[in-house]
Amino acid sequence: MPTRNVVLTDHQTQLVDRLVASGRYQNASEVLREGLRLIEGRESEETVRLEALRDAARIGIADMDAGRFCTFESPSALDRHLDVLADEAITREGPGALSK
Repeated sequence: MPTRNVVLTDHQTQLVDRLVASGRYQNASEVLREGLRLIEGRESEETVRLEALRDAARIGIADMDAGRFCTFESPSALDRHLDVLADEAITREGPGALSK
């Protein structure tokens, strides 16, 4: 493995030292590799979320172009509509459907 020199703040150094002293990690390299794995996972999840948002936007734009949309006279009318959609999702897929 190639060696890298990194500059850490005092706070970061203390954190690394504390994690190694706890026995959870054998050395500073393990701490930093774990941090990089976490960043890599977060970046990967963000990429998936961003692509899902882009897909949803494309679908939404296509629906609007095809005239498949609703208009609402007031914020409360929109709230009622969203409540109905939420109730339908819960009935169809169970209580966890809204947290997916």
